[in-house]
Amino acid sequence: MDYFLFTIVNIWNEAMVKWAIAAAFTVVTAFGQTDAERRIAELEQKVAALEKKIESLLGAATPVAPTAAPAAALPVPATPPVINVVNTDSETRLPVAGYMEAHFNKTEGEPGKADFHRFVLLFGHSFSDRIKFWSELEVEHALVEGGEEKGEVALEQAYLDFLVKPWLNFRGGMMLAPVGIVNERHEPPSFNGVERPFVETLIIPTTWRELGAGITGDLGRGFRYRSYLMSALDPAGFDAEEGITGGRTAGFEAPFRNPAFAGRLEYGGVRRMMLGLSGYTGVSSSPLLAATPRVSIFSFDGRYSFRRVDFRGLFANTRISRTEELNLQLERLTGLNPNVARQLRGWYVEPGLHVFPRRLRSDLIFFTRYEKYNTQHRMAPGFVPLPEFDRRSVITGLTFKPNADVALKFDYVFNKNASTVARSVNGLNLGLGWWF
Repeated sequence: MDYFLFTIVNIWNEAMVKWAIAAAFTVVTAFGQTDAERRIAELEQKVAALEKKIESLLGAATPVAPTAAPAAALPVPATPPVINVVNTDSETRLPVAGYMEAHFNKTEGEPGKADFHRFVLLFGHSFSDRIKFWSELEVEHALVEGGEEKGEVALEQAYLDFLVKPWLNFRGGMMLAPVGIVNERHEPPSFNGVERPFVETLIIPTTWRELGAGITGDLGRGFRYRSYLMSALDPAGFDAEEGITGGRTAGFEAPFRNPAFAGRLEYGGVRRMMLGLSGYTGVSSSPLLAATPRVSIFSFDGRYSFRRVDFRGLFANTRISRTEELNLQLERLTGLNPNVARQLRGWYVEPGLHVFPRRLRSDLIFFTRYEKYNTQHRMAPGFVPLPEFDRRSVITGLTFKPNADVALKFDYVFNKNASTVARSVNGLNLGLGWWF
């Protein structure tokens, strides 16, 4: 520190000398003293040499910190919250970010219920320009109490990225399966409606995370991909109503004898448009069952904006092999026939109209989403599909954004199914969500 202050004082003194020399040069020029002119020229050369020496000393005393990678380079959701980066030596530390949402749900014929549904904190760290960490820690339903099913603390993501080339990077840890739209992009301001789409919770089991490793990259010309080997599902949790949703292991004692493959290819080379293809296949297994059915998922999705209208849609198909054997073993284990289907299928379309003009910072979106989803689409021989699980829904409502990162939501859900006995009920939902 003393040396640094001494250097600054020298710079100031030399600056004064330089100005004095310039003044002297003006005076001697007026009186034509050529000997003095030569002396001034010599002094100027010495000053210039001294300035170069001082600059080199300053460069050694105050090294320039390495440039941190921008926040957009981190493997975070598609529209991440703004994150301020702090450099510490060769590492980049990222402060806490997060998202939260509270819901009020009123089902027809039942009293309304309020729930602080999610409180999620995101932590990131950049060990270097090429090694980065990202994580999400989630508290669901506001309260976790021993022995009571009132809430849940869950590690939603925790992985390392090893950045090699734009088109080839390595990732490992707890990761979200890259299937569909919402599973990787589920922050409240990123989608319309208080609850997530039915197709992306029953046909694609959002939120779906597993342990694994794989590669990611940007191929250029609008193409990017994610490809992972992940822990497989547990078939002991499959059922008729929610399909494979109960088979998610969430990284806890996850079966990895036969790792599953999950991948996604996206194309965003056209302005305001994004297309995606997702696939998953893996042999599921459970220590409770001898049956090892293979689960395969295919989905296609698209998003497009034209002026003040947004469109999004998705199609998903899930196949489960050996369901006859699986149902028989589950019935012997539990005493009930789960009636797991051989094939599940669903799709939805959603237009949304931005009511406010672009010049305003706030936004109001009127949307309607039509969903058709059947967790009993095809059955194994000898098993009859349950018509109450052949469902369709119309969700219509408003999303008001006083700020791009804050969403106040209202929607009404009209539900129907193919059963003449088990009647579907409608519902009203209110929501408040934000990210930061």
